[in-house]
Amino acid sequence: MTRRCHPPPHSPSKTGVNALSLGEVAGKARGLTRETARACPLPSPPPQAGEGAHRPPGESAPPALHRFPFAPRDILPIALLGIAQFGILIALLNYGLKTVPAGRGALILASFPLLTFIFAALAGHERITLTKLAGILLTLAGVAFALGDKIGGGGTLSGEIAILASAVTGALCSVLYRPYLRRYPTLPVSAFAMAAAAAALLLPAAFDDLFVAPAHLSTAAWAAIVFIGLSSGGGYVLWLWALKMIAATRVTVFLALSPITAMALGVALLGEPVTAGMLAGVVCVAAGLWVANWEAP
Repeated sequence: MTRRCHPPPHSPSKTGVNALSLGEVAGKARGLTRETARACPLPSPPPQAGEGAHRPPGESAPPALHRFPFAPRDILPIALLGIAQFGILIALLNYGLKTVPAGRGALILASFPLLTFIFAALAGHERITLTKLAGILLTLAGVAFALGDKIGGGGTLSGEIAILASAVTGALCSVLYRPYLRRYPTLPVSAFAMAAAAAALLLPAAFDDLFVAPAHLSTAAWAAIVFIGLSSGGGYVLWLWALKMIAATRVTVFLALSPITAMALGVALLGEPVTAGMLAGVVCVAAGLWVANWEAP
């Protein structure tokens, strides 16, 4: 026979028992939560690079967008590279072209890849190989063939030295950019370098009719300035991205396409004649690019 258990005469009702049990469970849960929090505190997020580990407790880290993207030691070198690439190189080239025919200036500037190859080898970034050297010399010969009689004419030694100095400047920048492009994204490096160059050129430009000449420019001239600025900026970003991905010599050797492209546009848009030297130049440049990029990196 089943034995039934009856509550004591003065025990609380069923509802009171449930309420009391729930209260005890909630109290024990709160106590357990406090004990767990004291025994196992949540780990704090690690400090970000450059923030320092002495932030007061409870103070959150600043948003990542508010932090400067470069380490302090890299700010000045990146700024100087931008000033050299966008300021000094262009100034030397423009000065040289005042007294040197454009064809000869283009041929001197075509030494850019060869100079880059030499500087990269001296810096230990690249190996000196016969295939790279042969490819560079082929592209240089191709530029000479394409320019033909345009290489001749008058000119001054100081102008030629200025153009060669601009090529040296560009070659050095192409080699020296590489560590910073490996360390940081391409776009911030490009933007900061261009901003540094613009700031450096602002003062000399102020003494050269910067605030007077724009008032006399036509709409077509402003359109040309905007186009050149945007295309130069976009090309500069792509240039640095290429320097980040492959060796500097392999990037600069493609500069031999510049005079070839200019001549092709002259034939297509201006009706200029196609010459045997131009065709020979195209063949030599194409062969030089293939040879320079034939071997494994």
